[in-house]
Order: sequence, then C-alpha cells, then structure tokens
Amino acid sequence: SKENIGIMHKTSKYGDIVVDDVIIDEKGEAISNKSKGIYKTITFKDVTDKDNFKKVESVFIDCFKDLMKRLQIKDDATCLIIGLGNEKSTPDSLGPQVVDNILVPKYWFDLGEVEEGYRNTSSFKPSVTGVTGIETKKLIEGIVNVTKPDFLIIIDALASSSIDRVNKTIQMTDAGILPGSGVGNSREGINKDTFSIPVIAIGVPTIVDAVTIVSDTFKYM
Repeated sequence: SKENIGIMHKTSKYGDIVVDDVIIDEKGEAISNKSKGIYKTITFKDVTDKDNFKKVESVFIDCFKDLMKRLQIKDDATCLIIGLGNEKSTPDSLGPQVVDNILVPKYWFDLGEVEEGYRNTSSFKPSVTGVTGIETKKLIEGIVNVTKPDFLIIIDALASSSIDRVNKTIQMTDAGILPGSGVGNSREGINKDTFSIPVIAIGVPTIVDAVTIVSDTFKYM
C-alpha cells in the first residue's frame, strides 16, 4: 500500500489475479487528471479456462460488494443497469451483451412480494448516438426520470493503451463514465454530479488503436 498527495493505492493478490484499489480525493484529482472517486482494477491472465473464469468471477463479486458497501448502497435500493455501446460492433458490444444476460426482476417487484436475494433492477440499452441521433446522456436522463432508480450501473467497453490489457482487466469506479470514450468519441459524462444518484461504472478494455498495436509489436520484437 502506498499513499501520495491525494491518492491512496493498495494492491492485493488472489493467486495470479491482482486487484489495484485506488482512492483519489480533491487534491489527487488536480494532479492525476482523473476524477475523484474509488477505482478498482482486476487484472488476470486468462478467463477462457473454466477454473480461471470462476476465480475471476469470485474476485469481481468481492470487489463489487466492497464498492457497494463503501457507497452505502442498501439492499433494498433500486437499480438501473445501462449497457452502453453498439451491439452491431463486436468490440463495442460489451454493454448490450451484459444487459442481455442479466436477470431484471423489476416486473416481479411491481406485481408484489419477491423472495430475498433479488434486487429491484431494470435495464436499458441506449445504443450509440451515431445510430439513434440522440445524445446518450439525454436518453438515460429520460429513463431515470421515469423509473427513478436509487443508483445506476453503467457498463461499457474501454480503450486500452496496451495490447496486454485487452480483455485482461475489469475496471469499476464510482467516478462515472464518458460514453464513447472507448472509441475516441467522448459524449457528455454520466456521473453522480450530473444524475444526483450514485453511479457505478464497469468497463473492460476491448479496443486498442493501430498505433498502439504497431508500437507494442516493435517492443515485443
């Protein structure tokens, strides 16, 4: 664990899985060019193996629970999960694919009592501004105003500055997200300041530009 002015960094290891836990305050925001907040990065070597997948899944659950606890999000708090990205573009389809595989029991809660272990959750896939012609943040604002969730979870593909990190890390933060930043086309930010409720952003680097590929290739050579 190490601490600089306004930045606290702790590294934990779970076998060959590494978790970097970073907290940035106002002072750290000024010198790091990153928004203040909690940043957790899970780094792993492989998830194509079933055992490795289960290990990464377990670490992810622990990290996510810890973040929820730090944000003081209660068990009965309602949630809206947003899957950002273009499902017709493979590297940018993470958000929509995750939403397609999430159980969203809001309808059950609307009908009556639901057994323990389920959260009142809804989901939305806003696509991308290039497809809809509407600013992504505006679409999400409309859904939030109607459903009035207690907190948001935003899932998006990220851009990486290294080939080594592509599909090898999971990042989560309460600092929000810039839609389109993964493909170099940042839109209006989605965060606690703009929505007045906690926003948890989860991303996986799936995109790397050609310049980085060439540069990394020369390094390997």
